[in-house]
Amino acid sequence: MSQTAVIFGCAGTELSAEERVFFKDADPYGYILFKRNCSAPDQIKALTDSFRELAGRDTLPILIDQEGGRVARLQSPTWYKAPPAARFGEILGDDLESAGEAVRLNSRLIGHDLTQLGITVDCLPVLDVPAQDSHEIIGDRAYGSDPDVVAKLGRAAALGLLDLGVLPVVKHIPGHGRAQSDSHLQLPHVDTGRGELEKTDFRPFAALNDLPMAMTAHVVFESIDPYRPATHSLTVIEQVIRGFIGFDGLLMSDDLSMKALLGSFEERASHALEAGCDVALHCNGEMTEMKSVMLGVSALSGRALERAEKALLEMNKAHEPFDPGQTLSRLAGLLDGSQTHIVA
Repeated sequence: MSQTAVIFGCAGTELSAEERVFFKDADPYGYILFKRNCSAPDQIKALTDSFRELAGRDTLPILIDQEGGRVARLQSPTWYKAPPAARFGEILGDDLESAGEAVRLNSRLIGHDLTQLGITVDCLPVLDVPAQDSHEIIGDRAYGSDPDVVAKLGRAAALGLLDLGVLPVVKHIPGHGRAQSDSHLQLPHVDTGRGELEKTDFRPFAALNDLPMAMTAHVVFESIDPYRPATHSLTVIEQVIRGFIGFDGLLMSDDLSMKALLGSFEERASHALEAGCDVALHCNGEMTEMKSVMLGVSALSGRALERAEKALLEMNKAHEPFDPGQTLSRLAGLLDGSQTHIVA
């Protein structure tokens, strides 16, 4: 069976017999891990090995949200405790060269942990530019409120992951920073004009449009498509994401189970692919929902398949030896000794 245009989560720390049968038949493009799936290094490595065994391929996208700060599925003290993105701008904002170096080193340390566990994709960097009155769901996950700073530090974060062979996913394209509600709970609407959005919110994504993967925003941009969130909007994806921003990498939806989206899971998945997402993402591992998602997706083909295959080429590039202790020491120096822990 051809790979299916979907990424799935699983329920626990190991695959059940039902999940093994389902995933073997579904053959998703990849998988995503959450805190519920992560208890110990050996357990996670066994789980990612199980995914590869079922897929029958070693080069497999296995995703995680390991941003640092409050979004970290792998917890200290077992794994490196990364600071939130905003901290780099706060400490080194007047020295963008040092801030960029610190962000890249930080991402290398994150990437090092992931490679030891068989995880190949990190949903980082966050390129959203938070507005002053926006919801705190982005908050300190952003590198700052200046689009150019966000772009520069976001680039550094992506390069740090790529240094270790981990694929970055820019999010939440074309921008979640003005949302006044949490899309996990309800659908945000942004009424800012397109001209202003192009000058601010969309700019970091345009600056990083060459990166291999991006995740959509479940946000309605009323000046572009007043009826549908970006994830389900052919207009936003064609005119803004593929058009103005110029992103031609693999485009995945944000999680289909978020309450910003309406309809059955079959409809949520099919609407995302029909709008121009290459892959649908479903995270919570709930079997009934996943079976419904499968009714709305299809095999990867055409440009979506080309983008999916191109993204994976970055994993197979040669990488230089990495010294976690030396990296942590340099980062601590840049941040005045405030970094504390890594397990090599």
